[in-house]
Amino acid sequence: MLYFSLWKKALVIGLCLLGLALAAPNLAYDRADDAALARAEIDKLAEAGLSPSAELVERASAWPSFLPANVVNLGLDLRGGAHLLVEVRIEDVIAERMEAVRAEARDALRDAGVRRYTRLVAADDRVSVRITDAADIPAAREALQGLAQPVSDFTLGITAPDLVVSEGPDQSLVVTLSEGAVKATTDRTMAQSLEIIRRRVDEAGTREPSIQRQGERRILVQVPGVSSTLEIKELIGKTAKLTFHLVEGQTGDLTRTPAPGTAIFADADNPGAGYIVERRALVTGDELQDAQPGFDGQTGEPVVNFRFDTSGARKFGRATSENVGRPFAVVLDDVVITAPVIREPILGGSGQISGSFTVESAQQLAILLRAGALPASISFEEERTVGPGLGQDSIEAGRIATVVAFAAVLLFMVASYGMFGVFANIALIINVGLIMGILSLIGATLTLPGIAGIVLTIGMAVDANVLIFERIREELKGGKAVARAIETGYERAFGAIIDANITTFIAATILFAMGSGPVRGFAVTLAIGILTSVFTAVMVTRLIVATWYHRRRPKTLTV
Repeated sequence: MLYFSLWKKALVIGLCLLGLALAAPNLAYDRADDAALARAEIDKLAEAGLSPSAELVERASAWPSFLPANVVNLGLDLRGGAHLLVEVRIEDVIAERMEAVRAEARDALRDAGVRRYTRLVAADDRVSVRITDAADIPAAREALQGLAQPVSDFTLGITAPDLVVSEGPDQSLVVTLSEGAVKATTDRTMAQSLEIIRRRVDEAGTREPSIQRQGERRILVQVPGVSSTLEIKELIGKTAKLTFHLVEGQTGDLTRTPAPGTAIFADADNPGAGYIVERRALVTGDELQDAQPGFDGQTGEPVVNFRFDTSGARKFGRATSENVGRPFAVVLDDVVITAPVIREPILGGSGQISGSFTVESAQQLAILLRAGALPASISFEEERTVGPGLGQDSIEAGRIATVVAFAAVLLFMVASYGMFGVFANIALIINVGLIMGILSLIGATLTLPGIAGIVLTIGMAVDANVLIFERIREELKGGKAVARAIETGYERAFGAIIDANITTFIAATILFAMGSGPVRGFAVTLAIGILTSVFTAVMVTRLIVATWYHRRRPKTLTV
């Protein structure tokens, strides 16, 4: 038990040194963190074919490139940042669905032989049509019911149509979404919005944002380290809905009512003017595979290069082949960015969006397009900036608590176990370093509950050593030799150590799985602390004790 082969020594010492090296950047937190963010930005610019500024290069070189640069991310309660409460307009998605039903209803009524009807309109959450001949109502109802699609209610375990057809006044039929369809639409829209907002914020290079659903149609966005909510609002506030439409003409009156099947979109470069386009989109941004900022090869102006997936490339190629000589509009959030003329078929599935872009706006548009369009517009119900002063107070309180707990445990171990207490204290210091190293490696976010988890770990970390040392005391009292007493102490305490820590680890796992936000932060630090505590107690202290014993060869031992 007291013999360590060379490879075991190398493994234990190597893991300790690696953990401490990963934790080291936290000693120069601001410099290492800023350098890491600058390097990430340089990598993004390199992928887009852009050169970094001198300031960016200087920031990246502030921390040696051969050293680890990952630091523990500080949460909003420690670092300060932006807090936004976003509401998703589900009614926009429902209205869009009703518009699609209106277009389908015309074809369905024609196919059913219903020719005499008026006022086929879509209004918010319903589509209505007046059937002129009462004899056609049964056929019209059946045709409209045929537009329904199945929607599953997993809570009830049933599948039902998503559309409900009812009779209204004056021989009219009204089509609405069923209750199950509204719920399914809400859940799907919220899930998409969550994912897209997360991708947009992540692509901007911020560290560990907290993005979670609140209530039926709200999303809470918390981004640490951001001094103003404005930049986050600009990033996530756009729906970034990109579509491509054939142009029917231009107009100087944006308030005029468009003809059926057409829409009027404002011109981004000419305020007050707009384009009349076909309402049906040739291709949508959902079929974009990639978008990157770049520069026009002839003018040198910033542009956004895009590439469609296979389906989008096929549609775009067919549309441009059939409409050579006609202009088509690139529409972003109901505004025409550019409207070039189709000179020849575009069959490669890629193209270029040009306009009055700066380098920054082209890069931001590329981020929005890569992240995808929000399925519905959003509004900001609450916004505030959490000042770093509060975070600094929290950090100081956490630091004091950690230092007091650390000092108390160190003194207790030395007072109780003498030299072996010193060995346990060395392992405890290494243990804290390993916790910080692992948190830095996985990019975890440290919050006040996380600090509480570390403080708790410090108190629990010596439990394993207490079990071992008490067992060694018992073996010495029983008259065993020093070497045998140490070996037996480690052997017999091992099972109890594993059992005690497994139960705590299970509790931490359940907290992580069932909890959210601060609870998860506490669970992560607690779980990591348990793993490192077992390692340092069983392997590190044993290596220290074995090394000490082989050098001193004591005949007697007092623990």
